[in-house]
Amino acid sequence: MATWQKVVVFIGSAREVRLGERVTKFVVNKLKEKKLEVVLVDPKKFEVPILQKPVHFYRPNDIPPPANNLVSMNKHITEADAIVVISCEYNHCIPPGLTNIMDHFGPKSFDKKPSGIVTYSPSSVGGARAGVQLRSLLGELGCISVSNMFTIPQVHTAISESGEPLDSEGGKHMDSAVGKLLAQLEWWANAAKAQRAVKENF
Repeated sequence: MATWQKVVVFIGSAREVRLGERVTKFVVNKLKEKKLEVVLVDPKKFEVPILQKPVHFYRPNDIPPPANNLVSMNKHITEADAIVVISCEYNHCIPPGLTNIMDHFGPKSFDKKPSGIVTYSPSSVGGARAGVQLRSLLGELGCISVSNMFTIPQVHTAISESGEPLDSEGGKHMDSAVGKLLAQLEWWANAAKAQRAVKENF
């Protein structure tokens, strides 16, 4: 039976001070509890210019800018069993830096992999509007999102800077919510991995 092993996590915010670091720590810790290899795509560290030429447009003899590590990151995405996107929302939309990074890689890199969406916001909505838009983007990349979406409203009071839940029940609600997402993601990741191993005809 196929077992998922590797997850690529995209972080949506590149702001100087960002609440997304708290969310990322929480989610990554949950992934690592499952003994998974986690590769982070952080726009503050993985710096790419405004999209002019995605990595899959380079010809075999072309050399993508080495400073961007596009080729090595593309390999991580291609080898991943699942994708997780952690996103805030800017003007009720997907952060432009997030779409810019993801658009540097082609559908063949994301194809036939499940994805999980995690959104957050200081408001009561929890970034859900960006999450709905991410479903469309991920679907176009061939990376269908699982039905459970983990949204975190009032994130500044929900998670500490170290990534620990701050609710009065010791994180039971947070653990339950992320657990549902990851349970679905694991099921689909294992199913897709097994199917990719035996059939690649579409």
